[in-house]
Amino acid sequence: MNAPIAQAALVNRAAEPARLREIPYNYTPFSDKEIVIRLLGTSAWSVLNQLRQERQTGRSARMLYEVLGDMWVVQRNPYLQDDLLHNPDRRKLLVEALQHRMAEVQKRRLPQDDAHRDALVGELIEAANRAVREFDRMFVEAADLRQRVRKTLGKLTHKDNIKFDGLSRVSHVTDATDWRVEYPFVVLTPDTEAEMARLVKGCIELELTIIPRGGGTGYTGGAIPLTWRSVVINTENCKPLPKWNKSRCRRGPPVPTVWTEAGVVTSAWPMRPSARASCSRWTPPRSRRPASAAISP
Repeated sequence: MNAPIAQAALVNRAAEPARLREIPYNYTPFSDKEIVIRLLGTSAWSVLNQLRQERQTGRSARMLYEVLGDMWVVQRNPYLQDDLLHNPDRRKLLVEALQHRMAEVQKRRLPQDDAHRDALVGELIEAANRAVREFDRMFVEAADLRQRVRKTLGKLTHKDNIKFDGLSRVSHVTDATDWRVEYPFVVLTPDTEAEMARLVKGCIELELTIIPRGGGTGYTGGAIPLTWRSVVINTENCKPLPKWNKSRCRRGPPVPTVWTEAGVVTSAWPMRPSARASCSRWTPPRSRRPASAAISP
């Protein structure tokens, strides 16, 4: 039998405003409020809420939301970004279409009817036109930054290790938290640890936010980009497994050992003799060699 619902809970739920998703093409978990704040600013959302109560036909609002939806779907899709970067004519047509919609909204203003309402509409139009200009300028800035990244980092690692493609960026936008904020601008996959220091120095010169990433299985959100001018350095290729050799632990006979080049481990875990697949890692005394993983037979 279902538990009874308190009458007060039903009344409070009915009093809550409906959650609207009027921005088209929004397949992301971001709400209309979050998108408007990101594209137009915090004050624009409060203005929209005021004008929503005074809608007549809603045509101007729909055209404004279409402009926001077009810009948002491109910003959240690296494949569309690559397409527009490689096709300037197509990008020009898109920007012209956005500007045309905003010009139509401008034509529908009626300052003689309500000066206060018209002032709010003008504030929104100004913010939207500014967002369209920034949207267009973003591609010019991105194309220039890509060239600088290739020129600077191409001297430090193989060109195939510098990835701007949509698949690499989508694969590194989040970790096991599935929290998605911004897509990384570029993903680096160096082949060896020797390349790391030089790549980090180059990224600092390019003023990119550096995010180191291993397997992407963390639950802390430390590998999630928070700005579009970010670079994710994938370290998965820096884990070579050389041939097996014999090594002596702190006590006991030599056992098969794999040197993983994972750095120095400051503590040791004793092996359990009863476990056939037990494993312990230890630090060779007075040595700067990489840590070893001793596998018991």
